[in-house]
Amino acid sequence: MADWPHAPMHRLIEKGTYIVTGGTYLKAHRMDEPRKLDLVQDCLFELAEHYGWLLQAWSILINHYHFVAMSPKDPANLKSFLSRFHMQTAKAINAADGCPGRRVWYQYFETLITYQESYFARLRYVHENPVHHGLVTRATEYPWCSAAWFERRANRAFYKIVSRMKIDRLSIYDEY
Repeated sequence: MADWPHAPMHRLIEKGTYIVTGGTYLKAHRMDEPRKLDLVQDCLFELAEHYGWLLQAWSILINHYHFVAMSPKDPANLKSFLSRFHMQTAKAINAADGCPGRRVWYQYFETLITYQESYFARLRYVHENPVHHGLVTRATEYPWCSAAWFERRANRAFYKIVSRMKIDRLSIYDEY
């Protein structure tokens, strides 16, 4: 397979849990209002369910998103899922801004998570992303991430394991 040198490769051949990061074109602040963050989050929930991806963690910020999700049997549908997600949210954001046809999304990266500790650390990283970017002091205060949901719904022992994971050495592209 010939690799395109200017875009990330998307080799979705194995069922499993993936971390996905997507960013806006030129890192522009397109999700700059609560209603836009709401529509992006709602679309993520709707399409994840439609395509059979089970969300484990998510964080939607002003110019990017992260999510951790368990794939369906065939993870190759992530490309269709994210193409539709980017198309629908771009149209809605552009309609809200009165800028039809403007490019909103740039590209996305996905990584298959293969180790349990890596999974725990990436869950914490995504839950804590609004804190990482200085938007809140406690991730549970940010309505467009999964931290509050995770705190309410997770088994206490699992919550403690994830909450104690070190995330300072993770290699996740997050230059937004």
